[in-house]
Amino acid sequence: MGAASPGPSLAVMVDQTMKGGRQHGIYTALAHGAGVGCYALLAALGLALALQQSPVVFDVLRWLGAAFLLYLAYKALTAPTEFVREESDVSVREGVLTGFLTAFLNPKLAIFFLAVYTQFITEDSTLWQKLGMAAVSMGVDALWYVVVVVMVSHPAVIDRLEHSASVVNKVFGVLLIVVAARVLLG
Repeated sequence: MGAASPGPSLAVMVDQTMKGGRQHGIYTALAHGAGVGCYALLAALGLALALQQSPVVFDVLRWLGAAFLLYLAYKALTAPTEFVREESDVSVREGVLTGFLTAFLNPKLAIFFLAVYTQFITEDSTLWQKLGMAAVSMGVDALWYVVVVVMVSHPAVIDRLEHSASVVNKVFGVLLIVVAARVLLG
């Protein structure tokens, strides 16, 4: 349910898919899943507890996350008003980095996984069980966003998005500013 909730991750998937097409969006989705997997693994191993109990580390990650969201908002708001896809100019590295950082710079993921995993992990849980839980979380997130990318990259959908690129970019930019403000204030 967490992966399917609308937010900056969904907006990033749509943006990256529009910029670089289906394959680029899939790389972004897989990298986002890897970022989620990092937090899931940290939570499963109990290290997320340290993050929760260390306000300084949590605040640093929160500020970095907000700065990254504001950077993405700036890019969206200053994007050309007419959409021109130049897939060859879009870097796979950019998509991978954007997908990963969107998840990894969200310290609330660690807290979320810590809250969920405490229901299932006991002192007797093996390392393999913990790794399995993290792998499932990573896989579910990546799979969800791959499905989103496949739907968004359908020719009929992408055509509509391209015709509305200016509006989509502005809405994306404003959404990211709102989320960044919420991250900073709460």
